[in-house]
This record gives sequence, structure tokens and C-alpha cells, in this order.
Amino acid sequence: MKFKRKIKPYRAAAGGWGSLEATTRFVLDSKAALKNMRNLMRMNKARGFDCPGCAWGDDNKSTFSFCENGAKAVTWEATRRVVDTDFFAQHSVTKLYAQSDYFLEYQGRLTHPLRYNAETDHYEPIGWDDAFALIAQHIKAMDNPDQMELYTSGRASNEASWLYQLFGRLVGTNNFPDCSNMCHEASGAGLKRSIGVGKGTIRLDDFDHADAIFVFGQNPGTNHPRMLHSLRHAADHGAKIVTFNTLRERGLERFADPQKPLEVVTSMAGTISSTYYQPNLGGDMAAVRGMVKALLETHRARLAAGEKGLFDEAFINATTHGIEAYFDAVDNTDWMQIVQQSGLSEAQIREAAAIYQSADRVIITWAMGITQHKHSVDTVREIVNLQLLFGQLGKKGAGLCPVRGHSNVQGNRTMGIDEKPSKAFLDALGSHFGFEPPREHGHNTVEALNAMLRDEIKVLIALGGNLAAAAPDSPRTEEALQRCGLTVHISTKLNRSHLVPGAESLILPTLGRTERDIQAGGNQFITVEDSFSMVHASEGIGIPLAETQRSETAIVAGIAHAVLGDEKVQWLDLAADYNLIRNHIAATIPGFADFNLKCDQPGGFYLGNAAAELRFNTPTQKAEFSSAALPASLFPQDIAEVPFTLQTLRSHDQYNTTIYGLDDRYRGVYGQREVVFINPEDMQAQGFSEGQLVDIETLWNDGITRRVTGFKLVPYNIPRGNLAAYYPETNPLVPLNSFGDGSGTPTSKSVPVKLELAVSAPTQRIA
Repeated sequence: MKFKRKIKPYRAAAGGWGSLEATTRFVLDSKAALKNMRNLMRMNKARGFDCPGCAWGDDNKSTFSFCENGAKAVTWEATRRVVDTDFFAQHSVTKLYAQSDYFLEYQGRLTHPLRYNAETDHYEPIGWDDAFALIAQHIKAMDNPDQMELYTSGRASNEASWLYQLFGRLVGTNNFPDCSNMCHEASGAGLKRSIGVGKGTIRLDDFDHADAIFVFGQNPGTNHPRMLHSLRHAADHGAKIVTFNTLRERGLERFADPQKPLEVVTSMAGTISSTYYQPNLGGDMAAVRGMVKALLETHRARLAAGEKGLFDEAFINATTHGIEAYFDAVDNTDWMQIVQQSGLSEAQIREAAAIYQSADRVIITWAMGITQHKHSVDTVREIVNLQLLFGQLGKKGAGLCPVRGHSNVQGNRTMGIDEKPSKAFLDALGSHFGFEPPREHGHNTVEALNAMLRDEIKVLIALGGNLAAAAPDSPRTEEALQRCGLTVHISTKLNRSHLVPGAESLILPTLGRTERDIQAGGNQFITVEDSFSMVHASEGIGIPLAETQRSETAIVAGIAHAVLGDEKVQWLDLAADYNLIRNHIAATIPGFADFNLKCDQPGGFYLGNAAAELRFNTPTQKAEFSSAALPASLFPQDIAEVPFTLQTLRSHDQYNTTIYGLDDRYRGVYGQREVVFINPEDMQAQGFSEGQLVDIETLWNDGITRRVTGFKLVPYNIPRGNLAAYYPETNPLVPLNSFGDGSGTPTSKSVPVKLELAVSAPTQRIA
């Protein structure tokens, strides 16, 4: 496949005609246009299926409820292209490894269970029963249960995830690394420590009632485009949208609603951000601390003048703890440090504080620009501090909103996919099934990879995902997977992880979200949870491509039955009727009483949020102020000089590690991915010129060379000293031993690097 490479700035607004044109192109390219047009009209609708893309909530009001990237996800899944046994007979693993990630997933849907033959270097067909028997053989040969890792993707349903964790705990392990460990773990950890619950406190319609919305570290135009509708609607009704984002992103500037014909055919568009700040990578905590410092000055000045203070004293006194220590921390933070670390001027920070002060109801929302730094937990808690000062919890149009990535990553955690499960959850599970669950904490993703590198792991089962491409430090991640005795990948499409097999490896083809799931008990539906704690039923409508594909739930049940038999759980009965699984969920997880009845509610049902009701499950039973100091540095002290800080990010034709195409329309990049965005002044100061190829090398302290080659320089509106480039191409630069304090999340948004002119042609995979 050949692609026309060019750099051409995109002048139009996000959405609009460009979005409709791209959606149409992907629908037609799927070779199943009519099928996918029908699919799209049923997506995010009652008695339809939930989008397999992002976790944004459904408004249940629009004529159609999908975005450009949701359409890409559906057409990518509902393609007629197949990767069957003939394909693997023609392509060795070594040959496929040389191909690009785009090439791999473009080939189509996996249709048959496969076993890797190391002697021939090919995947070969295997029967389902034989595959399950092989997995059971390896698991039963383990010395202890913790030699198994059970990885989970955010795409897995509540039913599959719950069954998966039950299987693992009955085997005897809490090793549940998952994709949230690499993205929003800091949100959950920070919120739990501050307000006692690791989820956002708002509901979708709160956006309609906010006076101001502060957006930190996220690019909704690419990563969760339906959020633009909520932001645009809020802005049209007078809310101030204040953005803190290192790159200037079109989706945060202007948006033309594809559901408004006049905005599609004209240049009309609505403004998203009324104010836009571009902090340094990792500088958001300093920016928020500066806002609080400015607001605290005003508060004290009012009190000194005998006036009412600025902060919500009644809320603070009744519901919070630790404000004195926090004020001491603010007083001990000087403006020089705030300005230097944030990259913003004192005047800009005071301006943002004034906007916040003028709003009665404020939502603060954030994504991975906040969560993938060493001090991310403290940054999340600093955001909570600001909201607590003004009582911005427990009222309409106000609160905290971490925007999750994949469609059910929040639901996975609710279902028990957690390497650090609560005592209450384990007690409920053990009591219901009559066993003693393991109590020791298991491995997160980084810990799991390190355990594999130490040869401590015999079996890896991956329920979805693409761990080899998603995880940091790619060469070490691939080596980790190859050290396992058995790797099992439950997948819809071919991906990088399949091409770094363990001593033995299986690929098990699964149904997609769009497809009918017919079991012995009839047609089944599954459920997912969005970023707003809404649980939705999802029922596929498409006919599966092959009878040899099985649902995720059926595959998990088949593995569990082969390993454990039916002594405590009738696994195959559960696979035949998902209502039975939901009955068990109702008995073991709070908020799911009458689960099956609630699934009939139009638009889903709300799980509730204790913190939104001002009930805080913390040691003091109050919301906790954090008094953390700003970090002295984002990097280890022995890294003396850091010319640039790099963040890895997605392109517009991408969702997580799935590469739909080679364009990044809003950033003006076409037909290529090996690019690095740089401030024009930095480019000139380094003696480089636009379009030159450079090598990027990590500056780290472990003696390992981390380098990617042949990246094209693209001048961009980004602060000096900051760079951005796409993942997974730049994942090799992220050290496996660089992760967030209290979260374990790789620091993919703060990688210390240097640039050098490329000395040789880049080694790029075949597109």
C-alpha cells in the first residue's frame, strides 16, 4: 500500500464536512457499506450496541449518536476481510513482524483458533477443545498461581471481565494487569485518596448546567469526539471553556457539528475554548497550585477587610480535612517555581484564577495529559483541592470528570479487574462461592512485565488488547512476552502481540461488539459502564463472519472449565446464559441489585457515586486535602541536562494501538507517522530545518540505549522545550522503570530526550 506523504496545515474546524467525508471513506473501505450504515444507526442506541471506541456517555437525544472515530472503530471491526488459516500458511511470523501495525490490523478479522509452531514459524489451526486443554496443561504445571498473568483490555464486557476475575481468583492469583494501569490509574488512585471513590463525580447532563469547564491534558477532537458536542453545547449556553493543553489542538478551538447541515456545508463553526493555555509537559500541577495561590490571596484580603471570604467555609468545615496543611504548602510554594515549572506566566495563571472565581458551578475534566507523569497522583489531588475550596462537589453542573479511554475500562475495574482488590469485594466473592480468595496484591502491568523478564511467569492470558504495542520500552516488553511458557491472546484482529510468541502461543478469535452473540440459551447481550458510571446494555446485530469465532465470555468460560472443572462454578452454564452471570454480579458487587431488571431501563442505569452525595470513604470520613509539594524535577536527579521533554500521543486515524490510517488531519500530517512536533524556535536553535530527519534518544540512568530513528521534524504550536510524537512508534523511548508515584503508570507524557540529525535511513516497517 502506498500513501501520499505531505504536511499541510488543516484550516477547517474539527467535525463538519471533514469528519463526514472521513466517516464515509471508512464505511466504503470496509467492503460492507450497507451493513455498516445499519450498524452506525444502531450504535449507542437502546437495543443496539455500545460503541467499541471511547467511554464517553450517551445523550440519548441525537438523531445519530456516533462520531468519526466511533465510525472507524465499527467499520474496522465489521469488515468482510478475513485473516484465516490460508493467510497464516502464506505468512510466517517473522515476515509479519516486519509489517507495520496498520498493515497487520488492515488484513481483517481473525476467524480460527491458532497455535504457533516454532519449527515452521507459522500459526496453524487448532480445535477449541485442544486449545483449552493446552491452556489447562500449562496452568496445572505451574509451581504456584502467581506464575500466571491475566491481562485485560478496556474493550471487554462487564460479564466477561467478572467471569475472568472469578477464574483467576479461584486459581489463586490477583495478578490482573490491565490497560488502565497504563492510562488512568492515577485518576483512580488520586480520587480515592482525596474523596474515597476512584471515579468521576458528575453525570453527562452536568455539562448543561456548568458556568465554567476547565479542560486539562486532553484532546477530545481525536480521543473522544462526542465530548465536543457537550463542550459546544455548554459554550453556546454561556459556559467558559478554559483549556490547559501543551499542544494547540483544533478540536479544543473550533467545532462544526456534523449533525447540523448548515455547519457541514458552510464554514460556520462554534468556539470551544474561550481561553487556551499551553503549559509545559508535567506543568499542570504547578498551574493549579498557582491558581490556588492567587485565589488564597484574594480570600485573605477579603477576610482582612471584614468581608466574606472567597472559599466555601461551610462546605470546608463540614466535609473536608487537612486544609491548614494544604495552605501551608501553598504558602511555601513561590511564584518563581510555579512559573518555571508550569511554563505559564503569573499573569496567565491569575487570569485563569479570575475566570474560576467568577463561576458559580465548575467542572474540571482531564485525561492522560495529566495521568502519565511521575507526579500524576499529586496532580489529580491538586485538582481536587481546588474544587474542594469552592464546594464544587455535590451540586448540579459541578464536579470532577476524568475522561476514560476505552469503552469499558471503568467497568472492568468495577467488575474486579484489579490487582489490589478491596477486602469487601474479596469477602463478598468468597462468601458467595464458598472459597478463600487470595489476599496478597498482584501485579500491575509494569510489575507483570518485570516479572516476565525475571522468568517468574509461566502463562500470560490477554483478554483483548495489544500489550506488545501498548506497553512502554518496546524491546523489553517484547522480550518479556517471549520469555513466557505460554501466551494466549483473545483477539478480534491480528496485532503486534501475536508476533512475539512465548515458547507456545495461542490466538483465540472472538466476536466483536457489533455482532450477534448466540449461545445455547439464545441471543445474548452484554453490558458496559461509561465515564459517568452509567451501565448500558449492548446487543450486537451483525452476523459473525465464521462459526469458529466465539464470544469473550464463552472463551473465558471454556478456559475456566478446562482448568477448574465444575466443582464450584458451572462455567458452561454461565456461558450459555449471561443472565446467570449478572445474577452473580448482583450478589457480589454493590450497586447491581436487580441487575437484569435494570438492563431494560432506556439509556441504562446509574451506579451512583458516594462522593457526589458528600459521603467520603476515607479514613476520616471527609474529603482529604493533599499538601504535596511541587516536584523538584520531573526526572531523576542524576539526569543533569534535558534538552527536550517528549510526550507520546495518538494520531487522528488511531484509537489506542489500532491504526486506522496514516493521516492526522487536524494536525496537518498525511500518509506518515514517523514525525516529531517541535516549536519552530527550538528547531532553529538546534540548527535543524523543517522536514529534516532526526533520531530521538532517551536520556536515562540505567545504561540502556533507547533510540528511534528517522523522524521528520514538523514545526508546531507547542511550548519551547516540549516535543510530541506518535505511539506505538515512540514507545521504545519510554523506560519501563519510569512510572508514576502511587500509580505505576508509565511516564509516557514526560520522557527526557535529545535530538540528533539522522545518520542513516530510517528502519520503518512495511505499510
